[in-house]
Amino acid sequence: MRLNELARAKVNLTLAVLGRRADGYHVLDSLVAFADIADSLSLEPGPELTIEVSGPRAEGAGPDEDNLVLKAARALAARLPGLALGHFHLMKTLPAAAGIGGGSSDAAAALRLLARANKLALTHDAVLEAARATGSDVPVCLEGRGRWMRGAGEALSEPVALPVLPALLVNPGVATPTADVFRALALQPGAVAPHDAMLARQIGLASKPSALIDLIAGGHNDLESPAIALRPVIGEALDAVRGQSCCRLARMSGSGATVFGLFETPEAVQVAAQALRQFKPAWWIVETSIG
Repeated sequence: MRLNELARAKVNLTLAVLGRRADGYHVLDSLVAFADIADSLSLEPGPELTIEVSGPRAEGAGPDEDNLVLKAARALAARLPGLALGHFHLMKTLPAAAGIGGGSSDAAAALRLLARANKLALTHDAVLEAARATGSDVPVCLEGRGRWMRGAGEALSEPVALPVLPALLVNPGVATPTADVFRALALQPGAVAPHDAMLARQIGLASKPSALIDLIAGGHNDLESPAIALRPVIGEALDAVRGQSCCRLARMSGSGATVFGLFETPEAVQVAAQALRQFKPAWWIVETSIG
């Protein structure tokens, strides 16, 4: 029996880099939410672990040996001998190396599918360990719910109830590998600042899109400047989104190059998307909602 999951795009509404630990890992404080655009992943349980990738962004998934779906499955199988595996089919819609966790969300969807096939809870220690072993963004993608992600991705808050935000996602067609952006940030290991507890408390009380956007505007993305230095077209994308009528906030997600624009109505998103598609027809421009 084929099992199906959606791997929704991850959006870092805020992303503070609080420092760098002695082990070299950067310490983050990020409000993560998920958009209503996704890759699709299916699993046909069987004795062998295989994958087939198709879709408009299949080429960006890279070679099978580097695919995070297989990496997550192997990580779980290593912790649970006798785990039922099978054949995965990934329909790739999200751009790669784009700051929206495409590969991480795919890996998390693979763990959800394997958990269903093997009657495991997502809170099972082996599932959580496999998520952490696969990548720093995989744990927050495991349930696909809004949360604060802290540390090197291993510390997650309880789910945060967020009002749905009409949004526009724009990628100017360049890849920004995360390691390159952190290297450009050039932080040396040392002191780590505390996270912003006040912002977390305030956002937890926001019940309307307008109030949430106001609060998010008080945050930032510390990776935006180094990413723009590496890929100046990201700055062009930000300016283009900010310049749209009724755009309340534009910011880069993750390590880029995808930027998001927040609006108060889906109609305003549609108008902005139409204008941007005329201005930059080669860019990846998607109307969505984030929550």
